[in-house]
Amino acid sequence: MGNRSYEPDTVDTRWLGAVMHVAFFLLLGGALARFLLRHPGEPRTPWIIALCAVLTVLHLLGPKAGDSGPRPDRRRTTWLALVVVVWMVLVVLAPSFAWCAVPLFYTGLRTLPQRAALALVALLTVFVVAAQVQLSGRFDPNLVLAPPAVAALATAVFLQMERHTARQRVLIDDLIRTRHELAAAERREGTLAERQRLSMEIHDTLAQGLSSQRMLLQAADRVWDTEPGKARAHVRTAASVAEHNLTEARRFVHDLAPADLARGGGLAQALRALAARETGSEPHTGAHLAVRVHIDDDGRLPDLPDRVQSALLRIAQGALANVRDHAAADHAALTLTLLEDTVVLDVTDDGDGFDPAALPDAPGAERGHGLPAMRARLRALGGTLTVESAPGEGTVLSAAVPLEAPR
Repeated sequence: MGNRSYEPDTVDTRWLGAVMHVAFFLLLGGALARFLLRHPGEPRTPWIIALCAVLTVLHLLGPKAGDSGPRPDRRRTTWLALVVVVWMVLVVLAPSFAWCAVPLFYTGLRTLPQRAALALVALLTVFVVAAQVQLSGRFDPNLVLAPPAVAALATAVFLQMERHTARQRVLIDDLIRTRHELAAAERREGTLAERQRLSMEIHDTLAQGLSSQRMLLQAADRVWDTEPGKARAHVRTAASVAEHNLTEARRFVHDLAPADLARGGGLAQALRALAARETGSEPHTGAHLAVRVHIDDDGRLPDLPDRVQSALLRIAQGALANVRDHAAADHAALTLTLLEDTVVLDVTDDGDGFDPAALPDAPGAERGHGLPAMRARLRALGGTLTVESAPGEGTVLSAAVPLEAPR
């Protein structure tokens, strides 16, 4: 991770280091040509040529451009010391080689700690000033002030670039760390969302089916000796519920659409199948629940997205389960209305009703599902859930899901 984050900085550093090496060789070659043209055949000429060759070999054998790091090792420090010593001897013999110090500024700043690098820059600058004054043969303020100014400017630019690079490294590390944290948060959020989806699916399918089977078998047990025919009917109904539950469980494992939707006919047929199953005796009260379905869609219902159809069917299942378990109602109705930009599912019953203001304390709230699960499904689709009820006046539950504007 770290190597990838610093890759652009490494490329830039190597490019700048290569430029400095080329500049050094150009300055060295230019100074040697100038010396040979102006001082041919002097006794010091062989020494000058030999020192230039040594300096060239040292640069070629030294660290590669961009390899110098913030923590210098002994090999790089020794190499830099040899280069500086050879250059100083060369400048003493021929002052025209003084301007080779400019690339050495960069090499020193890249190789040594900051204080040692500044001391080396100051030493190189003194040699450059002395060499320029020696070449001029007289005192010139410009020759005394210009080299320190160039050295100060080059050093300031380099240090500023180093600080900027360090800030960039910190920023890149922060960005990478933030990206990993966001990815981890998304994974956690996805896990929580999947857990919530699983809990809602289990509540709306398996849990409700098992609850119905338990009540049917309890009712069959109560009348087993006195009304065997009625007991057998309860058992057959429980077996039918178990079969439907098994189908739902298999489709749930494969993450498929609800079984009623998979049979064809769309949401309208699925709601009618649900109403047919729910219509019948309530074994815990001995009463009968009649469920009717009304569809007002002008023939446009098959155009609903699959997610919307699945969510509305699950909401209808959960609402009727609440009616069956808690409302003691005789009649319930499912009304599906498709408007221009919204689909609305209304579930009404004539049961006991309840106070919506005391909803957290209402029967069944301790399970943590039911109405909270319905709201979660609708929230994922941008929809809303409205509950209107009062004790003794039944309940009206309305689920509205916005649709895309028609073209």
